[in-house]
Amino acid sequence: MKHLLNLLLLLSLCACGNRHATGNAEATDSIAFKYARLIHVERHDGYTLARVDNPWKTGKTLHTYVLVPYDKPLSPQLPQGTVVRTPLRRSIIFTSVHAALADQFAAQRQVAGVADSKYIKVPFVVEGCADGTLVDCGDGMNPLVEKIIDAGADAILLSPFENSGGYGRLEDVGIPLIECAEYMEQSPLARAEWMRFYGMLYGKEREADSLFALVDSSYHALKTLAATSHVTRTVLMDKQTGSVWYVPGGRSTIGRMLSDARGSYPFAQDEHSGSLPLPFETVLERSGDADVWLFRYDSQQPITRQQLLAEQPGYSQLRPVREGELYGCNVATSMFYEESPFRPDLLLQDFIQILHPDLQGLSPLRYYKKL
Repeated sequence: MKHLLNLLLLLSLCACGNRHATGNAEATDSIAFKYARLIHVERHDGYTLARVDNPWKTGKTLHTYVLVPYDKPLSPQLPQGTVVRTPLRRSIIFTSVHAALADQFAAQRQVAGVADSKYIKVPFVVEGCADGTLVDCGDGMNPLVEKIIDAGADAILLSPFENSGGYGRLEDVGIPLIECAEYMEQSPLARAEWMRFYGMLYGKEREADSLFALVDSSYHALKTLAATSHVTRTVLMDKQTGSVWYVPGGRSTIGRMLSDARGSYPFAQDEHSGSLPLPFETVLERSGDADVWLFRYDSQQPITRQQLLAEQPGYSQLRPVREGELYGCNVATSMFYEESPFRPDLLLQDFIQILHPDLQGLSPLRYYKKL
């Protein structure tokens, strides 16, 4: 009997170890994220609790959200946090990438307005701002708060920044601010997995989970394909802006994708998760003999080799310029910024196709085009 009691006690402790509880001992179910590390979600009876870690202050919370379905009452026992009624019905979106994600979720009718509309190329936003069905809330850094209030907004999706000083008047109008911190995740798939949280906000959880499963599977299939290549090419990234050349850090999203694509990247061992500001001479010394050069630019017309040399005559010293291995991504005419954060598999395919010309059967280049 003593052994039986000990066994029952052990099983009870194990069961408790797989559950989380609030102050009133209510059992919860954690929703596991495979890659994302900054977002934590728990399912409770009548609400969902989502906590976003502060990416700039280890161990601190950036924001806590209490997602309560519209068909559920607001209980006085809800935990502390910003209450968000779901699914969102009249959201305001401040970024093109989240507008594009709403489009992928078929949640266009749940978007009431946008900020910085001149920078958003997503078709339903362009059309909605043109015909007045979407509210243009002005500059994202200084939005027209009255228009947001008049639109009956039930949430505002915006990107947080370190030491930004807050959101001004937006913090005083009582509209939930959804701080979209996924861009601070440490890997492409971790960033993309935040779509599952946004799916919860828009009542598109099943669609979001299915889409992420597709992205995850596609990304790993491409990584496996890249590993079969017998060609290894060295890659130079981006180009000079003013007097500085910003290259992706080794632990940045782009840096990690180049590694997953099995490219040889001169700054792969760098520990920065953002961009490295370097003088032209340093980039020339470390990457001047690269096999290929991939860079982004913003223009209504495709850039030419002559235009590049006019910007910086020193580019002529680069081996890929001499050999014609130049690939430009025109962010003005492509959907690079809108798509790639949540569809890193599409960008990875471009990298693999350029870095491994021996691999066959890949789709045509989506973002980068050879000059």
